[in-house]
Amino acid sequence: MFSKACEYGIRASIYIAEQSKLDRRVSLKEVATAIESPAAYTSKILQELARNNIIHSDKGPTGGFSIEVQNLLKIKLSTIVLALDGNSIYVGCGLGMKKCNEKKPCPVHNQFKQIRDDLKNMLETTTLESLVNDLEKGLTFLKR
Repeated sequence: MFSKACEYGIRASIYIAEQSKLDRRVSLKEVATAIESPAAYTSKILQELARNNIIHSDKGPTGGFSIEVQNLLKIKLSTIVLALDGNSIYVGCGLGMKKCNEKKPCPVHNQFKQIRDDLKNMLETTTLESLVNDLEKGLTFLKR
């Protein structure tokens, strides 16, 4: 469903948000370890998230990655997905056909459209704050 970069980006954002609520900046190495991702790959993902103003990157001995706590309610999963994967998840054909559309639908077009619409709604209504709260309550986990 999501690219590997997007999966890691969502996990990294959640981890950074969780640590930011504890008033901690985190290093690249710490993020990569926490989300079980190669450091070089994580670096590229974090750069893209910073470029899209989802996370902050501060350099220097007291630097690291963070998210302003007051923004945790504003940052939706859809923002992260759009930054890393674009909008293809909302428009792609369920069978990967290039010319699938309303006028010439593939065999699963109408069923897949409903799934895409539900996914879009979930991504647009789920905040980093709600995901971090579930982590803090022990309802969800970032590591297997």
